[in-house]
Amino acid sequence: MPELPESDAMRLVIERECLHRTIETVELGDDTEYIDLPGANARQRLVGRQFTETGRHGKFIFAGSKTGPWMAVHLGMTGSLIAFDHPDDPPDYTKFLIRFEGDRRLAFRCPRKLGRVEIFDDPDAFVAEGGYGPDALSIDRATFREVVGSTNGAIKSALMSQKKVAGIGNLWSDEIDYRMGLDPERTASALSDDCLDRMYDAMGDVLCAIMETEATYSKLPEDWLVRNRKAGKTCPECGGTIAKKTVGGRTAYWCPDHQT
Repeated sequence: MPELPESDAMRLVIERECLHRTIETVELGDDTEYIDLPGANARQRLVGRQFTETGRHGKFIFAGSKTGPWMAVHLGMTGSLIAFDHPDDPPDYTKFLIRFEGDRRLAFRCPRKLGRVEIFDDPDAFVAEGGYGPDALSIDRATFREVVGSTNGAIKSALMSQKKVAGIGNLWSDEIDYRMGLDPERTASALSDDCLDRMYDAMGDVLCAIMETEATYSKLPEDWLVRNRKAGKTCPECGGTIAKKTVGGRTAYWCPDHQT
């Protein structure tokens, strides 16, 4: 599932390809039942406007202007944003399409229909109303220590809770635990303040490194878990064996030899 770094890579598509272009039409694609997309009135709010800036909070991508309105995109499991030029056809599984004046188009492709698009007035209000925690790259150390360290459940589940820290999902919670040498089932509230501080640093290092590659996993170091994320593979950290188990209803990959 796309997480903070993957979402930021898609944000860059809008920033590089779609800013300062007047929106001519906003349309739904085919087979849009059971996916959360704006209605006709909400879509019409974008017509005649321009995206002049982008933003992101956790896994949400924002595009809008200082006076609004704004668009939020959540990629779900398989969503992506694709900028292309007419007369090319929209990509398959396009669920939401913006046509700008001229040739430029922006498609939201979502094969599994688990993403969503919303139109709203203010990003800060959107985050507050959704009850989302601070963005994983803007949360301060003390708040991280408080919200994660007060969790009585598994550390993996605490990292993945969007109400605590927004932006981390299954893949990068495993990477952080792997780097920390922590069993993903370890109880978060049992971790020392020093351990939580080191985890805060590891979270920032991991997410920033992925963003530097624009979420191109092949560019990440070969000793990262994501490059070896398969049960039975040799752990590049200690020579042990990568295993998998279920933690909080999600599959976790880890090395039992050095993650304790």
